[in-house]
Amino acid sequence: MHNFPGVETIPLIIDLLHRRAPVAVGISGGKDSNVAAFETLRYLRELGHQGELLLIHSDLGRIEHTDSLPACQRLADHLGLELVVVRREKGDMVDRWLQRWHDNLGRYSTLKCVKLVLPWSTPNMRFCTSELKTSIVCRYLVERFAHETILSVVGIRRQESPARAKTNVLSLQEKLENKTFGTTGYNWHPILAWTLEDVLAYHQYQNFSLHEAYTKFLMSRVSCSFCILSSVLDMIASATDPRNHDVYRELVDLEIASAFSFQADRWLGDVAPHLLSAEQLVGLAVAKQKAKERSRIQARIPDHLEYTRSGWPQVMPTRAEAVMLSEVRRTIADLYELSISYADPDAILQRYEELMAKREAKGIVVKTARILPVQQTLWEGIA
Repeated sequence: MHNFPGVETIPLIIDLLHRRAPVAVGISGGKDSNVAAFETLRYLRELGHQGELLLIHSDLGRIEHTDSLPACQRLADHLGLELVVVRREKGDMVDRWLQRWHDNLGRYSTLKCVKLVLPWSTPNMRFCTSELKTSIVCRYLVERFAHETILSVVGIRRQESPARAKTNVLSLQEKLENKTFGTTGYNWHPILAWTLEDVLAYHQYQNFSLHEAYTKFLMSRVSCSFCILSSVLDMIASATDPRNHDVYRELVDLEIASAFSFQADRWLGDVAPHLLSAEQLVGLAVAKQKAKERSRIQARIPDHLEYTRSGWPQVMPTRAEAVMLSEVRRTIADLYELSISYADPDAILQRYEELMAKREAKGIVVKTARILPVQQTLWEGIA
């Protein structure tokens, strides 16, 4: 018989559970969150927990696998637990990417960014998780469990990645802290020690079926039907599901419009080109050339002229740098057929000065990029 690792805990978790802290298990329909739900329920029953326990799923809309929400409901029915489904009010994940691209064009037009910014989430900028999952889930829990300390269960495992290998069993979840509702809360990671073999064996042990993405389409993980973290094999597998074809084409259309590939090293349009129209294939080829041209043009901009991640300039450009920025901005605007403000050097200098004044008024201090002395000499000589 397989010896399963069980639930990881610490004294603070046990103390909170004895004090009837509400527990919410985040589920996606995937194998790890299934195990987290099963094992959390078992552990809480053994402990005699008398607080509330529920399952919660953040529905990302049309990019989700068709079986994801039904899989969550099957789990809730099997365990006899309440399933709460939350959604972003302003639209789903695809809507968020579309809106981000629209907003980024506006930001570039008004010189709120120096380079065009991609529409997609990235491994280092996973707003898909922070905004459409964590924030929305935590908002619901805060409003439901006012004046409580909330335990949010997340089914991640150390084996999954080097970053997750360093994850603590319990960590403070700032988005569960709310003065208005009087809440605090933590993320609890009870199955960190589990391996993939453990997880798959556990489903057999419980006689509980896996999401069809694993069993029918042979994918290695369940997240979005097309995820910025997916392997190429998983994306190819997802594209074999006819129910994912419409969203696939919609995402490729955004690749075409933005000329930014879905992943840093891979165009989604190359995953299943047979699903695209002749017009889309032509558009994709044009987008790839546009991406190369954009990179070449924007490579002229030195790091110190780029804004910080929070959107503030680091230093005032020299006159020569403003001339260069003007040339770059005009060329990018022509490439994208985009109308822009702050196109000439004087307007660019004025814009930087305006933003830096606002930055200083807010008391924001930024660490400027390193400028080599020889570079500074050359710029001053040109100016």
